[in-house]
Amino acid sequence: MEDADEGTFAIEFSKNKTLTNSFPEKTINVLFVSSGNLKNFDLAPFIRVQGESLAQVGINVTYFKIKGKGSSGYINNIENLKKFIKENDFDLIHAHFTLSGWVAALTFPKQPLVLSLMGTDALGRVKSQWKITKIFNHLTMLTYFIQPFVQKIISKSQNIDNHVWLKNKSYILPNGVDLSKFDGKRTDYKEELNLSRDKKYILFLGKKDDRNKNFQFLKEIEEDLKVHNFQIIAPYPISHSSTIKYLSTVDMVVVCSMQEGSPNVVKEAMASNCKGVFTDVGDIREVVGNTPGYAITSFNKSDLLKKILKVDAMSICKGRERLIQKKLDTQNIALRLKSIYLDALKSK
Repeated sequence: MEDADEGTFAIEFSKNKTLTNSFPEKTINVLFVSSGNLKNFDLAPFIRVQGESLAQVGINVTYFKIKGKGSSGYINNIENLKKFIKENDFDLIHAHFTLSGWVAALTFPKQPLVLSLMGTDALGRVKSQWKITKIFNHLTMLTYFIQPFVQKIISKSQNIDNHVWLKNKSYILPNGVDLSKFDGKRTDYKEELNLSRDKKYILFLGKKDDRNKNFQFLKEIEEDLKVHNFQIIAPYPISHSSTIKYLSTVDMVVVCSMQEGSPNVVKEAMASNCKGVFTDVGDIREVVGNTPGYAITSFNKSDLLKKILKVDAMSICKGRERLIQKKLDTQNIALRLKSIYLDALKSK
């Protein structure tokens, strides 16, 4: 696997952009607009983590959660959001996902609007195993059309940024990891998690029925893995605190996704020094590089098995070291995001 150039990295801002480096003392009030329709969380954990990290760099974040699915569900939130914005004093609005961006844009706010593209809004949804939606589906079209109505566009990875045609507004910035929550010391929680001490565990942290997460691909080699004393566990949905314990305990994380942006599970595994095997999607190859303890697999089940056994045989894992080197912690990402906000406020 080729390592990413240590001097440059996809999360760096475009060379032709100069971001503000001196931050005003005044607290910036930002409204996060995102879906509130998740079954097991009131808010997507990575959005919550981003909000908490911004508080450490002088940004006050308030959350507006969109309730209701489908086009009508989102449209029904426009008036409520418009009223909420009018009744509060926000300096800037940051929408997560294109549909949330449209809800915010249709309130016609006076404040600058920043849009984060999350993945499926730019790339489309996976329809079935091995079948990705054609480029011009309704989500990608909405992503193309919204761009003139926002001041800044943040993509989690280069493959998402490829769908941003207004490049003067474009930034690539993945989510950061709160390293304070992952000690990287491989603390064993097997007893608490009801895991056997006689087996090796491969963790799959996505929804098993999510076609994009592609759990079936890993299941296809389950019998081969049993020969080597591996057991697959897929406990989703679980709390973030449980995720931390699993990552600290299991022998390996496997990501089989057909498409991604900058998946948090990869970076959180690295923060835990948990070994991993991942498909070559999104920015995973750039994040992982040649780091001991990790491997990139093709979508061939023989290759997947080979890479799992190869990583299992590695004596060291330096995932956490790699994250620190790449400055993918929440504080560094928060400072970069704050710079984008300040540019948006200046340009507005």
